[in-house]
Amino acid sequence: MAGLWLATGFEPDPALWFPGLAAGAAVILRAGGSVLARRPRFSTPADRVTLGRAVVVACCAALAVWGLVARSGDPGLIVLLGAAAFLLDAVDGRVARRTGAATDEGARLDSDTDAALVLALSCAASAMFGPWPWAMGLMYYAFQAAAWFRPSLQAQLPSSPVRKVIGAIQPAALLFALLPGVPPWLGVLVLGAALGLLAFSFGRDVLTLERLRRTHPAVPAGSR
Repeated sequence: MAGLWLATGFEPDPALWFPGLAAGAAVILRAGGSVLARRPRFSTPADRVTLGRAVVVACCAALAVWGLVARSGDPGLIVLLGAAAFLLDAVDGRVARRTGAATDEGARLDSDTDAALVLALSCAASAMFGPWPWAMGLMYYAFQAAAWFRPSLQAQLPSSPVRKVIGAIQPAALLFALLPGVPPWLGVLVLGAALGLLAFSFGRDVLTLERLRRTHPAVPAGSR
């Protein structure tokens, strides 16, 4: 419903509604499907905050795709919605801690929603800076795809404050670069630095998981 409202307001050609609505639906299906696939099925208060955040991310995705395909997106609204989704990321974690309902499933849902936000914002950034910001949004999914072929990448990573900080830098850098009035050269500089940090983080995690495989061959499977 939110996507249709955005479509009528920001995309005058109904023939072009589908790409944006499909992008938003993909975010919702990924988030909702991860909850419905749980056995036994459950949903914590923090999960419901994350699902609400996924709706905001879905709207960002729809606007970003329309901006890329039809040049009709609104960068200002994408920044506003993206900032709301970014700030809500701190809320679901706090709710999980206060209610004692932190779960591995909830952490995966949170990570997937974070990745969807970065992908949507990188799509919006590619309309302004060229295709290279896509690397920021696709790196998480490339890691997930690689794990299908390299089982060692499915192991549970040790908690890392550095990884969390670098993960938070990605949407912050994209939102800054998309702000109206930011000089293009400054946007490129900030995004380039964020991409370099992200590549370092993923590279370090791959090396960590490979070391764990060699030292603990029976490490249980988990997720990033």
